[in-house]
Amino acid sequence: MQTPKREYRTLSEINVTPFVDVMLVLLIIFMVTAPMLHEGLDVALPQVKGETIKEEASYVTITVNKEGQIFIDDDPIPLSEVADEMRRIKKYWDKKVLLKADRSINYGLVVQLMAALREAGIEDIGMVTEPLAEEEK
Repeated sequence: MQTPKREYRTLSEINVTPFVDVMLVLLIIFMVTAPMLHEGLDVALPQVKGETIKEEASYVTITVNKEGQIFIDDDPIPLSEVADEMRRIKKYWDKKVLLKADRSINYGLVVQLMAALREAGIEDIGMVTEPLAEEEK
């Protein structure tokens, strides 16, 4: 007596359920961590009336916090090294400079920082401010 022949077919359908599970977990992780990436430093900017510009990747952001610490794109740097660092950045990337200075710091520090930027050959410096509150307009 002969045993019946069984036909084996390969499974041609891909099970996407595990793939969807992994993608959902990655989506949740990115949604939770993305707001933290744009936080930056805590600086109370001065408020003025003016046009809003979009911050793009073509800008180098220099921040001065209320303690007078200077940061170039979130990296701390002493005032004495700002000119050299900006020369190095300018040599490789032609980026504009945005200056974010806390409103409570000494004006002299901002002037010294701007002088260091001029020494490095940076002529175009944008000052970042906050828009006026509605009741102050």
